[in-house]
Amino acid sequence: MSNLDHIGPLPSEVIGVMAGPCSAESREQTLETALRLAQTGVRTFRAGLWKPRTHPGGFEGVGAEGLPWLSEVRERTGMRVATEVATPEHVAQCVQAGVDILWIGARTTANPFAVQAIADALTAVEHKPIVLVKNPVSPDLELWIGALQRLADAGVTRLGAVLRGFSAYGEQVYRNRPHWSIAFELKRRFPGLSVVCDPSHIAGRRGLVEDVARKAVTLRFDGLMIEVHTDPDKALSDSAQQLTPDQIAALLSDIATTEKSDSPANDTTLEDLREQIDRLDESLVEILARRMELAERIGTYKHERGISVVQPSRYQDMMRLRVDLGEQRGLSPDFMRRIFTGIHEESVRRQLDTDK
Repeated sequence: MSNLDHIGPLPSEVIGVMAGPCSAESREQTLETALRLAQTGVRTFRAGLWKPRTHPGGFEGVGAEGLPWLSEVRERTGMRVATEVATPEHVAQCVQAGVDILWIGARTTANPFAVQAIADALTAVEHKPIVLVKNPVSPDLELWIGALQRLADAGVTRLGAVLRGFSAYGEQVYRNRPHWSIAFELKRRFPGLSVVCDPSHIAGRRGLVEDVARKAVTLRFDGLMIEVHTDPDKALSDSAQQLTPDQIAALLSDIATTEKSDSPANDTTLEDLREQIDRLDESLVEILARRMELAERIGTYKHERGISVVQPSRYQDMMRLRVDLGEQRGLSPDFMRRIFTGIHEESVRRQLDTDK
């Protein structure tokens, strides 16, 4: 029997919607964001104090200086407060300040030594905070489970997981691929474990946050963790993915009416197939972009040598070859003609632009 089998679900009022800035940048920014979020009905305020960055020299958080700001948020709004921890020192400082919820970030989850050090620091804490564990950077379910188990072994009984997506190389729709099926498998193996979705880190762009949040609601995730800033464009970290308080108010009002029956819960087959389509579409867009770059180079070459942009015989040969190739793969001639007519027209347009 796994030590996670006895973990029960966290109360919905604790993890329903957790919102706040990527980073607590100042007392004024932290309080203003919290006060506006409290008006939307958000019950848990999240804000990063220690911010591990990919490259040195960036804003790495205010650290323990921000703990009194979180305490003031709790006192003035009644909201629970949450922040990320990465070391035993962070844990000790947060426990002393009375932080309600700690979360472990993706980079830390990927390091069993770091997770064990945090678990050891929590072992001696009598009144343990709620702890949420984000998925590791790589799509490794066992590594995720191992981090959760280390905390359960330390006596953390109020424990949950957060899907924030997984890193992938190259251009893609989302900043981090969700790999929904990994979260579903975690839930299948440990049905009592609460699993929250972090649409902000999956999307990477505020225009996509709502779509991811809607999907998470449809797929019956236990809660949402969303980044909100009073002035996202001036945020010191992750400015592109943070919503304004007005935007999250509209989002929460909208998703409250989302029909959860639109898709079967935990439909891993459907989501896996959709993810495969998304990846193929990303590849198609990348290939089309490269093709148009070549078309522009051809346009420059033709212009410099006085060659006509449109050459009917070349077009006819190209179309015949593409249609034949498509038929060999089970694609209809009409479909192939429509696709490559559009591609050719865009290529000609780009070549003509090089003449100007």
